Amino acid sequence: MTTADQLAIVNRLLHAPEEAYTLAQAGLVVDWVKSKRLLVLARCGKDQALFILTSQAYPVTRQQDLAIDNAIPIDGGFKFDLDSGHNSGPDAVYITVTSHRQKFLFEMLPGYHTQNFVSEMYRLTENISKQVDSVSSFPWLEKYKSETDSALAGQDMGENVDGLADVVPRMDIATGAAQPIVGRDRESVVIYQMSTKEEQFTDVQPFRFFIGTWNVNGQSPDGTLEEWLAADEEAPDLYAVGFQELDLSKEAFVFLESVKEEEWMKAVQESLHKKANYVLVKHIRLVGMMLLVYTKVEHQDFVRNVSVDTVGTGIMGKLGNKGGVGIRFRFHATDLCFVNSHLAAHTEEVERRNQDYTDICSRMTFTQYERSCSEALPMFGSKRIKDHDCVFWLGDLNYRLNDLDCQEVKDLLAENSLASLQEYDQFQQQRHQRKVFVGYEEGAITFKPTYKYDPGTNNWDTSEKSRPPAWTDRVLWKGENIQQSVYRSHEKLLVSDHKPVSAVFKAGVKVIDRVKRQRIKEDIMKKLDMLENDFLPQVMVDNTDVIYDNVRFIEPTTRSLAIANTGQVPVTFEFIKKPGEPSYARPWLTAEPSSGFIMPGEKADVVMEIYVDKKTAGALNSGQDKLYDILVLHLMGGKDIFITVSGSYTKSCFGCSIEALVHLTVPITELSPGEIVSLENGEREKLPVDKTDGKKEPYPVPKELWFLCDVMTSLGLSHENLFLQPGLRSEILLIRDWLDTGLPIDRPNVSIHSAAEALLIFLESLREPVVPYSMYSRCLECSGNYLQCKQVASQLPTHHKHVFDYLTAFLREVILHSAQNGIDPKILATLFCSLFLRDPPGTNLGSGLRAKTNQQLLERRKAAFIYHFLVNEPDD
Repeated sequence: MTTADQLAIVNRLLHAPEEAYTLAQAGLVVDWVKSKRLLVLARCGKDQALFILTSQAYPVTRQQDLAIDNAIPIDGGFKFDLDSGHNSGPDAVYITVTSHRQKFLFEMLPGYHTQNFVSEMYRLTENISKQVDSVSSFPWLEKYKSETDSALAGQDMGENVDGLADVVPRMDIATGAAQPIVGRDRESVVIYQMSTKEEQFTDVQPFRFFIGTWNVNGQSPDGTLEEWLAADEEAPDLYAVGFQELDLSKEAFVFLESVKEEEWMKAVQESLHKKANYVLVKHIRLVGMMLLVYTKVEHQDFVRNVSVDTVGTGIMGKLGNKGGVGIRFRFHATDLCFVNSHLAAHTEEVERRNQDYTDICSRMTFTQYERSCSEALPMFGSKRIKDHDCVFWLGDLNYRLNDLDCQEVKDLLAENSLASLQEYDQFQQQRHQRKVFVGYEEGAITFKPTYKYDPGTNNWDTSEKSRPPAWTDRVLWKGENIQQSVYRSHEKLLVSDHKPVSAVFKAGVKVIDRVKRQRIKEDIMKKLDMLENDFLPQVMVDNTDVIYDNVRFIEPTTRSLAIANTGQVPVTFEFIKKPGEPSYARPWLTAEPSSGFIMPGEKADVVMEIYVDKKTAGALNSGQDKLYDILVLHLMGGKDIFITVSGSYTKSCFGCSIEALVHLTVPITELSPGEIVSLENGEREKLPVDKTDGKKEPYPVPKELWFLCDVMTSLGLSHENLFLQPGLRSEILLIRDWLDTGLPIDRPNVSIHSAAEALLIFLESLREPVVPYSMYSRCLECSGNYLQCKQVASQLPTHHKHVFDYLTAFLREVILHSAQNGIDPKILATLFCSLFLRDPPGTNLGSGLRAKTNQQLLERRKAAFIYHFLVNEPDD
């Protein structure tokens, strides 16, 4: 049955001019039971309503199978949202519907119909919120009101602990009309049930949050920051302070530490409000972005499950000063998330800024927790930004003003026409088009643009570039019970070309009543004791032999695996490690999700991805590894299922050894897989003479390396941001195919940035690095003395020595153009040192502060070794 057919059947229940126009299947969750329902949106004139229907069959085929449970008016008392407090795994979306004193919780499967339904619900509630007078009596709904309105929602789920039949209707479970919410490990079931009853043992109490952001343009603090951080009479309960462009030195792009980090942290600590004592919850820095969160000392015992993450958008995820940093934690019973971001610069880069925002949202994942509280941890270990009760997003978002030149902007500012200027604000335009920050709120802007000023003054930019003023620095929020009381800039702070911004909020936080909580937990344990032995998990897997064809280097290949729950109870599944192995799968294979929770009668789609990268290509090329693995799918409380994964790998010059490539005279695709293995193993006598150098001298360096350097040279080494700007993935794949096949005969049409990144990937994927592992320690030991470094380099194996000399000569040529490309020897040495001197397999520096210090020392020694050869000619 199509959606249109089902809507036609539903419309027979309604009375003209009422019309059902959108529907979706869902599970109504009440206490320990989930029952199937059909959610339908209907309209009558300008009124809209949500109908909850039961059906004897899904999808709907007959009118007589349908019954209307409830009809809820979408009016000023109606609220709809995704519920992040319930997490049943990757294949479940929870939504909450609140209407006056009724509250419903539904579980839905991700997909087109759910997405369409959710989008329409958001649109309707947004429209209602914008209406000045949304009061309507909805007389047309009176005839549909059910006698069981209050039975389905709003009941006290903690009262009935006796009488199991009242809690879990076994007849409904047997017929599939309802399903029990059990089947997970005991602790997870308790956590889930406690989350459904949280309102019964928590009270919302107000706390004062200070959110501040400042792009400091690489400067050091020139005095107190109290004008910014302590401008109000009342002391905040919590501070979240973000910086951008903390350190603009080139070393900050690649080294973990920065002197500026300590300077600004000290300045912040000394400038916090003097009427309270504060303790640092956590801080995180990525290049120039830093985020600090403080709470009053008396609150620190209520901060749990602290986690951080960073998302960089630079080349290879290593360089670049754009991206975001985040800190999340549970404060009392509310999950808070703070994100500090610095998005792409320049007026015309609107789409790049939008993409940066999307990348941060999709890639920022919190998985490692400090001060952990097991009962409040996410059920499946990780949380994304969207999964929090309250999110505060701050930073230099870099959106500018469209269609106005600098003088026009200044003229409007001179007239104090802020409202007129904001009509040209890119950020408001993009939000209005729902391209970024959907669901977030921002307070009214009543302050002047915060960018760009002559440093040390309140004068607009008078430099040669004369950047137009713009509101680049913003603070947004998302969540309930949040009221902004202040949103301002601080013009007295002059050290940067930006002005700091602050916002103060009155945030409602759920505070736990410990006595009530313990009583409810004991009730849940009693129910669980009666239920947990009654049901066992059962699933079916649609394919236990997953086969891949033509897997290629750095080109992900996916297959889908369906796990269907055929039992009576929810199932927790997980791919587990085999004995003696470090992970559940080979390093080139991932299963997403690797664990999950499936309700009865439903399924989880697991995406199995093979991705051969720099770390795994060498073993596949040499025959030491092959695309074959057996995964163990474990059902919690049930049996294990074995899934075989196999595939064929199209071997590439990426991942080969230098020794093999210098003897190869044809593109690598002209060799069979067996011939490539023979080449890698030094058995050249087994290969046809026309495909190798035969008895002739081998190439001095691999032809592929020469081609890459030649492409870059022909494109011009004076390009700005060479080796600092990422290439395009599509162009890098073109370069890979060109090197592997020799086609097209002319070099591909690619940018120099793509060629540069391809060179980095080629070197990083060499089966053994330019400096063999056996000489790694000697190079580090002599890194402080150029003469000793030269001596060690002269002892490299012949072909490795040729590659070493060739590459260092090429990099010296790059440095000759430093006035144009912005590269200097130190940054180049830092970038290439780990490609020349790769940590030997099995290197383990441990963890913690000492490991971090040791890693920094190693990187410095590597960079020092390479630096000698970039600033000195070989004969010096």
